[in-house]
Amino acid sequence: MAKFEIYKNKRGEFRFRLKAGNGQNILASEGYSVKSGCINGIESVRKNASDDSRFDRLTTSNGKPYFNLKASNGQVIGTSEMYSFVSAMENGINSVKTNASIATVEDLS
Repeated sequence: MAKFEIYKNKRGEFRFRLKAGNGQNILASEGYSVKSGCINGIESVRKNASDDSRFDRLTTSNGKPYFNLKASNGQVIGTSEMYSFVSAMENGINSVKTNASIATVEDLS
């Protein structure tokens, strides 16, 4: 079962990661100073993940493809891992689209 995990990083910020049913991380958030901001970020992922135009397909300076999911205001909600191939990145985007709406939330903070 897919899930959003809420956790605290070393700096004490709240973050979330979306994990696919196989346990693989498919999207990670920025840091939030309060948990309510993190929860709002999860809701924004759920709202925006079904819209392909919200995914920015990018490439690192060393040629690794990755993507950002953006809200309607253009703010980045989450970032993927770096992939070896564009096809793998597209599979990651499809996984976010599929899992965001059905994922449960687990609070590890």
